[in-house]
Amino acid sequence: MGSAGMPEKPHAVCLPYPAQGHITPMLKLAKLLHSKGFHVTFVNTEFNHKRLLKSRGPDSLTGLSSFRFETIPDGLPESDLDATQFIPSLCESTRKNCLGPFRQLLGKLNNTVSSGVPPVSCVVSDGVMSFSLDAAEELGIPQVLFWTTSVCGFMAYVHYRNLIEKGYTPLKDVSYVTNGYLDTVIDWIPGMEGIRLKDLPSFLRTTDPNDIMLDFVLSETKNTHRSSAIIFNTFDKLEHQVLEPLASMFPPIYTIGPLNLLMNQIKEESLKMIGSNLWKEEPMCIEWLNSKEPKSVVYVNFGSITVMTPNQLVEFAWGLANSNQSFLWIIRPDLVVGESAVLPPEFVAVTKERGMLASWAPQEEVLAHSSVGGFLTHCGWNSTLESISSGVAVVCWPFFAEQQTNCWYCCGELGIGMEIDSDVKREEVERLVRELMVGEKGKEMKERAMGWKRLAEEATQSSSGSSFLNLDKLVHQVLLSPRP
Repeated sequence: MGSAGMPEKPHAVCLPYPAQGHITPMLKLAKLLHSKGFHVTFVNTEFNHKRLLKSRGPDSLTGLSSFRFETIPDGLPESDLDATQFIPSLCESTRKNCLGPFRQLLGKLNNTVSSGVPPVSCVVSDGVMSFSLDAAEELGIPQVLFWTTSVCGFMAYVHYRNLIEKGYTPLKDVSYVTNGYLDTVIDWIPGMEGIRLKDLPSFLRTTDPNDIMLDFVLSETKNTHRSSAIIFNTFDKLEHQVLEPLASMFPPIYTIGPLNLLMNQIKEESLKMIGSNLWKEEPMCIEWLNSKEPKSVVYVNFGSITVMTPNQLVEFAWGLANSNQSFLWIIRPDLVVGESAVLPPEFVAVTKERGMLASWAPQEEVLAHSSVGGFLTHCGWNSTLESISSGVAVVCWPFFAEQQTNCWYCCGELGIGMEIDSDVKREEVERLVRELMVGEKGKEMKERAMGWKRLAEEATQSSSGSSFLNLDKLVHQVLLSPRP
């Protein structure tokens, strides 16, 4: 009980994996929990805390009295780069170095009860930050893992152990990446029959039996069995054929997406102002889109982690130029490996009337804009869901992790996408972008995308949608229940 006999607020500590594609959905979930009466502590790494302050301003993380930001170190050497850290090093470091600081933070929060902060009552952490399970178990409180992947991506990760046992990975030598071996069909993953090795998450493309990412995936999926529940940012009808077999393999699963649509029900303006973009957004993107015809612009964004070679950048550039379509292209400062992204001056001159380049954009607003008619994407799960939520069809160029699996799902199961070969050529970019925007197949894909949009809106409908109800169940059945 709190003061004057009032019950204490529940206190959720939310811990994302320290990369943009994980921070964004976790912050949405944290806001939804706050709107349901939780005191929230959101935990960034010190490195990303500094990046957020740089991109969003010195007061952007002040928060509210009941929505606070804290930090823990990530264990890596200091860096001033305004870029995502090297993922294998980050995975290894968080797994080895973050439990101690996180445990200390929970202790500190529980020692500030006298200042009006309620004791920590549950931990919601990223599925790949499972060291947090130990800290929550010590306190005897519910611990939920939020896997920010698609369900099909997670199911593929769960079967990494089988892939190793059956000898599919590690690869015999590097030639297996290009000699057709990755076209091997895997027909024993539940709900994903007919998928090829090349469509499974990319970490299996290694020749090293001690590969950090292989080992990391094995340990994090194994630890998931210890959680009180698992959350996915998806909805039942979108991935039902994979969800059904997965439900019998793990603790209770709650599908609560698309989170970006559930967020529409939050009324608190002060919460909406708290943002998560690690790069500074360029608002002139929206002004430029306002000047374009309906469904005339292809939006191009490869996310926060994808990197490419200078040659790949040039191939994409001339493919876009030769397609004769209008485009809004997001080019992060760190998009090109080891150097600045420099586009050919001839490309800039040829496309200046119909092309807009920016370093970052408010993506949900862009995809929902009436002038956007297609999306050239890396197929990260946030981008995929945001695209579905806006009824926008896609051309996919997956880079790594489960982006390949999302691409397979979009192109095959959902029927809303086409894939560009990893060895990108301008002729293919030109052909697929033109097909997406003005072709017959593009038209069919857009109709399917609009169908999925309607189903996403149904799932997040207040009081009746499956995801809306699942969030309510998660709160009352798990987060507010004492851990057994």
